[in-house]
Amino acid sequence: MPMRPPAAIGMPFAEVDTPALVIDLDAFERNLERMADFAARTGIRVRPHAKTHKSPEIAKRQIALGAVGVCCQKVAEAEVLVAGGVGDVLISNEVAGAAKLDRLAALARQARIGVCADDIDNVAEIEAAAAKAGASVDVLVEIDVGGRRCGTAPGAPAARIAKRIAAAPNLNFAGLQAYHGSAQHVRDPAERKAQIAQAARYAGETLRALEAVGLEARIIAGGGTGTYENETASGVYNELQPGSYVFMDADYARNTGTDGGPFRTYEHALFVLATVMSTPVPERCILDAGLKAFAVDSGMPTPWKLPGAVYQRPSDEHGVLDVSACTEPPRRGAKVLLVPGHCDPTVNLHDWYAGVRGLGTAKAQVECLWPVAARGALF
Repeated sequence: MPMRPPAAIGMPFAEVDTPALVIDLDAFERNLERMADFAARTGIRVRPHAKTHKSPEIAKRQIALGAVGVCCQKVAEAEVLVAGGVGDVLISNEVAGAAKLDRLAALARQARIGVCADDIDNVAEIEAAAAKAGASVDVLVEIDVGGRRCGTAPGAPAARIAKRIAAAPNLNFAGLQAYHGSAQHVRDPAERKAQIAQAARYAGETLRALEAVGLEARIIAGGGTGTYENETASGVYNELQPGSYVFMDADYARNTGTDGGPFRTYEHALFVLATVMSTPVPERCILDAGLKAFAVDSGMPTPWKLPGAVYQRPSDEHGVLDVSACTEPPRRGAKVLLVPGHCDPTVNLHDWYAGVRGLGTAKAQVECLWPVAARGALF
């Protein structure tokens, strides 16, 4: 049974039930526009990562502002996005298993679908599924540019895989996936820049190897919220895949910006709204939002506009708010906004977004309710 939403359209923000996943629509729209403006100014393509928001509604807003399509990580996510009206999806990941590959190929009969490969045998599997479905699938060769996750070695090994893709009747060699995930949260901007410079060298080496075997990469893709300016400046990349910029979580805010100050290009636009359910002692508030409301792999959520408060010691359904340093601690029944430490897995814990207009003002109200449509789409 679908879960009921925590709010209703037109409801005053103060009446939203908790825990609730809240989007500050004003900040969210400014974030979308900032990335779109960057792409228009630099002439680079943007294919935002939908694993962050898992929402066709948000994906379509990104595309309306100029994005060439979206990325996701799982076939199930791609199915939800296509069903929701998104016509160009790259699964920026390897796909293993006959059942998943059959679904991928079937989806490629409905929309433009791309996928990554780092192994010749996997290319043969994708080709077999595409041939069986009578579909055409774009395939990017993923190279390891320093993240030590998926990806074949740059240069000649990648070119060999690309040749196999290009020779497959039902596959299109689309280019290179050269994403450096671990560089996104390197705090020092000079170190982030250095890591992406090395990634660009690996990509350049691979482009030369492709040229030697008569192939050209239409797409050289990578770049996340923490480094996309570096990939753009390299002159090697032509397609960016940032995701978290739409929401801007607490962990990204710990990066240092290129000017030496806080990383503030994008605004916090995603919050979890919680209620103070108990105040057993003056220095401690207990919230109704714990591990089932937040992902804490990248640190605890940060209380929003509540100076001195520290969220700590979450359990399944409780969070402890240390308010010993607060001049005006919230009372029992009060509601508190918290910025998630890591937005992507936090989103996956909720069924609904409550989009709020005018957040922080007396007139704040719920303007929209969007389902987290690809919640749990892990396969």
